[in-house]
Amino acid sequence: MTQAYNWQLLEAAAEQPVWITDDETLARYCSEWQELPLIALDTEFIRVDTFYPVPGLIQVADDRCCYLIDPLKIENYAPMVQLFRNPSVLKVLHAGNEDLELFLYMFGELPVPFFDTQVAAGFLGWGFSMGYQRLVEHALEVKLDKGETTSDWLQRPLTPSQEHYAALDVAYLPVLCQQQMAELDARGMTEWAREETALLLAITPDSDPDGVTYYQRFSQAWKLSPEKIAALRDLTAWRERICRQRDVPRNRVLRNHALLDIINKWPKDLQALSRVEDIRMQQVKQDGEVILGFLKTAPQSAAAKPPASIHRPLSFKWNKPLKVLKAMARTKAEELNIAPEILLRKKDLDALIRTENQGQFSLPPSLSGWRKAVIGDALLEKLQSLEVQECL
Repeated sequence: MTQAYNWQLLEAAAEQPVWITDDETLARYCSEWQELPLIALDTEFIRVDTFYPVPGLIQVADDRCCYLIDPLKIENYAPMVQLFRNPSVLKVLHAGNEDLELFLYMFGELPVPFFDTQVAAGFLGWGFSMGYQRLVEHALEVKLDKGETTSDWLQRPLTPSQEHYAALDVAYLPVLCQQQMAELDARGMTEWAREETALLLAITPDSDPDGVTYYQRFSQAWKLSPEKIAALRDLTAWRERICRQRDVPRNRVLRNHALLDIINKWPKDLQALSRVEDIRMQQVKQDGEVILGFLKTAPQSAAAKPPASIHRPLSFKWNKPLKVLKAMARTKAEELNIAPEILLRKKDLDALIRTENQGQFSLPPSLSGWRKAVIGDALLEKLQSLEVQECL
């Protein structure tokens, strides 16, 4: 990538961003962006009363301008889809998880290849989970205003302040990306960052759209009988389907706390159901009979399709071995000058311990790839040498 991006130029351009409000203009700019080495992307959306995000704005920065694409006006996103598929145009985002989810929902497509400046910051030791404002200040010594963070992005027209704020969200990304890519390359971490962003792309699609495994997130329910676990499974799966059908948040249908209280109290009728903590009368009126139905059919459901067990929380006896393994990771992270949290996550250690089979352990998928040689093999060797029999 030889083209240099001037952040001062884009910072000035953000004062008068270019609006894209019709299909023809979008197609024309997408055609121009197809010829560039990279573009920066960001989104603004609302997700308060809906299950799915409601897009309010898509921001783009190229080598000259900042653009605001209006989702309330655009109907044909085929040119954006083609751009997303172009392997020669790098798409740069910051903390892109939610943006990726929105793109997949809107276009049925993810931007490839993809570079996340927040992920790169973790590899470079700048900080873990750095916000955009802090990242810009760290790298460019520019302080950004956070004033429009909670704006209504569906209102029209947007205020000049909103427009400027949104445009600045992409103005600095091209040069940040180039700085980070150069430093990653110098430190031999380019492939690590590629693997990590590829993982973000891989986990963006919903792997459980029907919610059939959602119940396994309720670790506190691991002691429940198979019958009650089956009811929890069926109730949470029903909630996922209903949320999508009605396009409402999960809490609008049934809160997690209410779900567990229903399973524990096992109400027999609507009156008993109405006494469940954290359930609203409107929910009882609308869905009460359906909810009670899952309790009534739980024995048959458990027999017909026995539910997979819920992972038991690790025993306190693991505290000492875990402390040893975490210390190893911290030392390695300091040696490499990367964020400890990106090298080893709590869920990685949990997954490693749960591979135990007759006293032997193996590396889980989350500790494969670049982590295997850097820390995974060493953790596995250390774990095998520790006295952990009493923990099993």
